[in-house]
Formats: sequence, structure tokens, C-alpha cells
Amino acid sequence: MSDQPPRVSVIIPHWNGLAHLDDCLTALRRQTFGDHEVILVDNGSSDGSQSYVRENYPEARLIELGQNRGFTGACNAGYAAARGEFVCLLNNDTEADPNWLACVVDAFERRPRAGIVAGKLLLFDRRDHFHAAGDYYRVNGLPGNRGVWQADHGQYDREEPVFSACGAAAAYRRAMLDEIGFLDDAFYFSCEDIDLAWRAHLAGWEVWYVPTAVVYHKLKASGGSGVVGSYHDGRNFLYVIWKNYPTPLLRRHAGDILRAQWRISRAALAAWRGAAARARLRGQLAGLMGLFKMWPARRRIQAARRVDLETLAAHLTQVDEVP
Repeated sequence: MSDQPPRVSVIIPHWNGLAHLDDCLTALRRQTFGDHEVILVDNGSSDGSQSYVRENYPEARLIELGQNRGFTGACNAGYAAARGEFVCLLNNDTEADPNWLACVVDAFERRPRAGIVAGKLLLFDRRDHFHAAGDYYRVNGLPGNRGVWQADHGQYDREEPVFSACGAAAAYRRAMLDEIGFLDDAFYFSCEDIDLAWRAHLAGWEVWYVPTAVVYHKLKASGGSGVVGSYHDGRNFLYVIWKNYPTPLLRRHAGDILRAQWRISRAALAAWRGAAARARLRGQLAGLMGLFKMWPARRRIQAARRVDLETLAAHLTQVDEVP
């Protein structure tokens, strides 16, 4: 390992995704920006991924956790080992365009207050359709992917501010992370990227969407959907609110938030026979109880807020707007 740290660290959380590794790691080999390190963090895979990486991608640093610590646990272990000025998270079921890292670094260099860069995330098997052009956060507490499922007709070809970067392919400035921290392990997976973006906005950092930084994603191929995903979505939507939503804005939009949560509950109750629906309700209950768990972090984060409320409000999407 060189004594000189790389400009970029790419962290890949991994669990039983051997079939995806060639697409993901070969694409990183082909990056036009070469000053980067690849850190693959294995959550106790049982499919032979570890030996395959050692034999076929020796340039990748393999961290073996021996157990499944979730998305946040793997990413945090990778971050502890990362040395780059910029830290990228990349799902194992992705294929990055050869210019992805070059475009990410260029954006950070041009925008010194950019703490987060989101690229153009397209579907792996329908490369003219979006997974995300950055993420939004509605005033009612529901996050989402801009442009999801839309055909790419150039509608998201402008570099512009967004609320968050989807954690499947997100880039962060280490100077910002040193200030506000990295992923919160309490989230395990789901909304950990939104939580981090909230903290960035509260601290006065910028989040930019860069359409030239392209990544293709096999959406949900590596897990995170179904029963487990429904539970964590139900819980973590509320975790984000308790932890980050400033009290005056929370009062302003309390009705929107309550209506959104009731719609989720009503839909789950209507589909009660389904395991995912029941998991969503359990997640909501855990999220309600999570107010007490999030309270110490909330006090700390809100006390450190550096921007005014109207600046924060401008980053939120109205309920009736569809990005």
C-alpha cells in the first residue's frame, strides 16, 4: 500500500452477491480517474465471494466482517479503513461508467461547499430509464428518487442542487464527514443516506446532482426489498423525522406528516394478509418508539444547526410536487 493516500475511496458493501462482482469491479478497473482505492466489505457471505475477490481482483482491499452487519455496518467498516479525500459508496450490483469518478472529483473541485455529489443512476437492464437523478425529501417526511422509472429524455441533464444522493452510488467530501459524521448504524439500511443528507444541510453543506457521473444499477438485485425492506422503511422514515426535522418546520408540516403516516398504515392494513404489509406496520410502531432512541442525537444535531429555517425549507419538496 502506498504511503500517499488516494484522492478517492470507493466502499462496496457486499453480501452473497458473487454474481454481480465482475460487472462492478471490472467497471472500477476501467475508470479514467485512476487515483482511487476500492474497499469491498463482506458481510459474512457464504457464496465464495471472498476467495473470488482475492483471486480475481487483488487490487481491491477485502474486509471480512464474518457476519451481516447490514448496509450501514459494512459501510462504516469500510469508512474506518478508507484514506481518500472523497468517499464514495457503491452497491455491488452496479456498473459505473468509465468517467464516473472523474466527474465526481471534478464536481467537488469546482464546488468547494459541495459535501455530497449524486450522479445519474440508471437501470442496468434499461439504460435509458432512471433509478434516480438524486433524491428528494417531501415536507411530509417521505423520501424518494427523482425521476424513478422515467425514460431519460434529457429532463435531468442539468447540474443542480438536490436533497440527497441515493446510497447505491453516492459521493461524500471527507471534510464534511469529519464534521457531521458518517452513517448512523441505528438505521441498518434504508434512509441512512437521507439522514446523512439532512445533517449536511443542517450544517450548511451543499448537495449537487451531476448528470455526467453515470452509474447503472440492478435495482434490488442485492437485497433490501420485501419483508425486511418494508420493516426498515416503516421504521426509518420516522427515525429521520425524530432525528433531523427542526421543531418549527415539524410544527408547520405536522398535518402533512400525520396524513402520510396514516396513508401508509391504511394501505398496510388493507393488505394485512401479506407479510410485507405486516412488517411495515411493525416498522411504524418501532419508529414511533424510536423518538426516545433518537432524542440524544436530535438535541446534538439541532443545537449545531448553522442555517436558517427558510433555507432548510427550500430544500424540501412540497407534497403535490412530483420530481
